[in-house]
Amino acid sequence: MNLWNKIFGEFIDVIDWLDESSDTLVYRFPRYNNEIKYGAKLTVRESQAVVFVNEGEIADVLGPGIYELETKNIPIISTIQHWDHGFNSPFKAEVYFCNLRRFLDLKWGTKNPIILRDKEFGVVRVRAYGTYEIRINDPKRFIKEIVGTEGHFILEDITSGLRNIIISKFTSIVGDSKIPLLDLAASYEKLALYIKENLQNEFDEYGIELIDLHIENISVPSLVEKAIDERSSMGVIKDLDNYLKYKTATALDKNSDLSSMASMGIGFAMADKLAQSFKNDNSTPKKDYIPAPYEKMYYITKNNQPDGPYSIDEIEDMIKRNRLSKNSMLWSSGMENWESAKSFEELNSIYKFLTPPPIG
Repeated sequence: MNLWNKIFGEFIDVIDWLDESSDTLVYRFPRYNNEIKYGAKLTVRESQAVVFVNEGEIADVLGPGIYELETKNIPIISTIQHWDHGFNSPFKAEVYFCNLRRFLDLKWGTKNPIILRDKEFGVVRVRAYGTYEIRINDPKRFIKEIVGTEGHFILEDITSGLRNIIISKFTSIVGDSKIPLLDLAASYEKLALYIKENLQNEFDEYGIELIDLHIENISVPSLVEKAIDERSSMGVIKDLDNYLKYKTATALDKNSDLSSMASMGIGFAMADKLAQSFKNDNSTPKKDYIPAPYEKMYYITKNNQPDGPYSIDEIEDMIKRNRLSKNSMLWSSGMENWESAKSFEELNSIYKFLTPPPIG
C-alpha cells in the first residue's frame, strides 16, 4: 500500500459498511495495517454485527448502534491492547461486518437418483429438489468456523456445503421413513419440517440458523409415473357394472346405425353380461386387488433352460441364500439378450450390501 493510502487511513475515523450486494455474508473493513484511530466512530446498522479480531483472537462482538472506540466503551479490546503509546495512538484490530439478514430462496437438489424400496413398486429411483432459508445467528462462531481470515465471504462460498448436508439428511430420513411413493406428495410439508428440525444442530455448529426448508418436488422415473396414473384411473372406476353401461351408451350415441331402441337394449344386455361375468369369475380374488402389469419380472437359467418369472423380492431372497451369484445369467422384459446379475443396477446394490469389504 502506498504512502497516500497510509495517510488517508490515519485520518479516517468513521467505520461503517453499506452492503451494495445481495450475497455478502461477511465483509472485512479495510484499514492500513489494521490500525484504528482511538476515538473512531463505529456504526453498526440493523441486521449487522461487528466482530473485532486482534492477533487472531476474537476480542468482541457488537450489535446495532453507534460506538466511540475508546477503553470505556470497548472493555474487552482494552484488556488485550495496552495503549502503550497513549490514548491518542491507534490500536490494531481487524473489523469484520457480519450480515444478519435472511437469505431466501436458496436451492437444493439431488445430483444423483436416490434408490428406495417401496412395497408397491419395488426398488425405485427418485430425485428431489426444493429451497431453504438461512441467516447468521452466531457471528463469533461463523467467523471462527467458516470465514477464517477471508476478507469477503459470499453465499457461493458456503451454499455447496450446506446443500450436501441437506441432501445427506434428506436421503437418510426418506429412506428410514418408509413412506409409500403414493403418499409422498401428501407428506412434503411434514417431511420438510422433520428434516429441518434434524438439520438445525448441524447448522448450529457453523453459527447458522436454518430458518425454513421446502420440498418442491420428489420425482420418480416415467415408468413408475405411468403406473401411478394407471392405478389412479382404476381407482376412479369403482363400479364396473355402471362403468360398462355408461361406455356402451356413449358408444351407441356416437354410432347412428345403432341408435334404435332395440340396438340400445342389446347393448345394455351385452354390458350386463360382461359385468356379470366379472362378478361371477371365481378366479378373481374377492379382495380389492389390482394386478400390476408394470412390475418388473426376472427369468434365471436352470439346467440351461429359462426358469421364472420371479419378482425382485424372490430374486433378493435367492441372492441372500447364495443361490444366485453375480455371474448368474438373467433376463427381463425389454432386454435383447441374457446378462449377468451384476449388470442389473437394482441387483448390484443388493450384492454390495451383502458383500463385506476385503480384510487387510
